[in-house]
Amino acid sequence: MGTRWAMGVLLLAVACGDDDGAIDAGRADAPGVDAPGVDAPGVDAPGVDAPGVDAPGVDSGPGASGLFPPTVSWRQPVDGAALDAESDAAIAWLDDNGGWGNSNRFQIDFSFVVLQADGSAARSFTPTGDHFSPDCDTDDVPVPAVGRLEGETGYACEGDGDCHLIVVDGPAERLYEMWRADIRDTFRGGCLAVWDLSRDYGDDGRGVDCTSADAAGLPITPLLFTREELEAGEIAHAIRFILPNARIRNRVYVAPATHSTGATSGDAEAPPYGARLRLRADYPLESLPNDAARTVARGLQRYGMILADAGQIALTAHAGADDLIGPRDLADLAVTDFEMVEGGTRRTFTGDCVRR
Repeated sequence: MGTRWAMGVLLLAVACGDDDGAIDAGRADAPGVDAPGVDAPGVDAPGVDAPGVDAPGVDSGPGASGLFPPTVSWRQPVDGAALDAESDAAIAWLDDNGGWGNSNRFQIDFSFVVLQADGSAARSFTPTGDHFSPDCDTDDVPVPAVGRLEGETGYACEGDGDCHLIVVDGPAERLYEMWRADIRDTFRGGCLAVWDLSRDYGDDGRGVDCTSADAAGLPITPLLFTREELEAGEIAHAIRFILPNARIRNRVYVAPATHSTGATSGDAEAPPYGARLRLRADYPLESLPNDAARTVARGLQRYGMILADAGQIALTAHAGADDLIGPRDLADLAVTDFEMVEGGTRRTFTGDCVRR
């Protein structure tokens, strides 16, 4: 999710500001905003065991290590990184204010699918009210003939969720991520972020104060862990995680995030968008129920997880990873089992996106 208008949101989402910089905090369905009716407390992650994952054109994912140059921040280990000066306060605050979403249960969402361009002609789309300028792109999208949106069985956004559309065009080295896509007789879409897979965007991403298909302005796909990574026994990148808006610091973000929203309402001790949490090195991995769970936990110890969007289901995996790990296999991981690594300069969100 994501957008310049102040409140952003998923899977995929954003939040931006209007052209005049005014904040529209009333848009409860924007990227970065907790989607109504989705990820309700106590409900298993939406999209788990969703049909269509093995349909032609749907890829279970080669692993994020093959996306973007090896220098990108989320592929750098942080097991030896210094703790942020706010780590103790942020972890204590989060623990005192409800912890993870979904009744403070560390659960996994498997609803994202990554489609591979199949040579079908790229399609133009009609921007909706969920598309923001200058944050969002207007490029034609190489939508495969067969595929589906996040949380859906096809290309129609029938459940009124985030309905992320993700397409990788390998030969062109492009990643297309759209929030609130809906393809029926016509193609309508919210915020589209087109990423150059050969580029390390650095701390400023696609632009300061600019959103993407996620509220923090980050790409989604390289932060998803996959079935192939679980089979290989290694996740060599940070993982995407989310929190309810009330538990994210209001209008503040740190690199590699480039965006926050007016929908967040956490106070000055809450973790900001872009915060990178690391599982404590002394966490007893042998207590976890299976090898896949231990693989994820080791990844969280070495590479951590980055706060990227708002919602209820904490951790995000690629559809198909649930072949090896269950949605609650990491439920024993508490907020107090994590620490926040050094995040650098805090930036205050203004809503004035400046594209690079």
